[in-house]
Amino acid sequence: MSVSQATQFHPAVGVIGFGAFGRLIVRHLGPHMALRVYDPRPAEADSQTYGAVRTDLIAAARCSVVILAVPVSRLSDVVADIAPHLRSGTLVVDVGSVKMIPVEIMRAGLPAGVEILGTHPLFGPQCAVGGIAGLKIAVCPDTTGRHGRRAAAFLRTVLKLKVIVTTPEAHDREAAAVQGLTHLIARVLVAMEPLPTHMTTRSFSLLMQAVDMVRHDAPEVFEAIERSNPFAADVRQRFFKLAAQVEADLARRNLSAAVEQPPLMTARTSAGP
Repeated sequence: MSVSQATQFHPAVGVIGFGAFGRLIVRHLGPHMALRVYDPRPAEADSQTYGAVRTDLIAAARCSVVILAVPVSRLSDVVADIAPHLRSGTLVVDVGSVKMIPVEIMRAGLPAGVEILGTHPLFGPQCAVGGIAGLKIAVCPDTTGRHGRRAAAFLRTVLKLKVIVTTPEAHDREAAAVQGLTHLIARVLVAMEPLPTHMTTRSFSLLMQAVDMVRHDAPEVFEAIERSNPFAADVRQRFFKLAAQVEADLARRNLSAAVEQPPLMTARTSAGP
């Protein structure tokens, strides 16, 4: 698809969920299309909508494209709520950190004639402060539909994202390590704070930069990555098993060194006066 064709992708878009990521979506889609936003929580007094119109659930669900920016744990309920109001031909998009479960929920709960597109922006609000051009997004298109392909072209040519076309299973297998380990290690390091901030190496600083990228993520993000990805448990178990092996190796070496090193008093006695 050419750039001119992609820029003609201007449907009315309903965004359901206006948390940190919902606001990020609206900020970057706002210049390109009409947006209607629904969130059950009351709007904050200083909440910036970036030109989007706040509306009710039904009006958001009646849009040509509906983006579900909600935690994976709430997706089943939201799908059930919007299903009666969707029009035939609507494209329903999720942006969750895992893909197998959300795609299955949408396939099972949405009516026939609705196209689904599983996506995972491989960045969060902290990484997008300087813009999203050049950042990555995983896309799991419905093989029977055409709207998903047009949406992917829009992401690539207009928003300048690096689009990775994949399947829900292939995504979750890689994300179990890519995200699972990152968030797991970050959770441990945050629990160890305060950590040194003055006499630090470049590698340590980079490690803490990675921690800072995810430390403010909503708790639901960590839960989805570690509990809703069917491959995450195996990755965690392998990581902890290998960490335990490293600890056991160090303990054995310390014990061997202690046995081989003669006591100080014995060494002095053997040396004589």
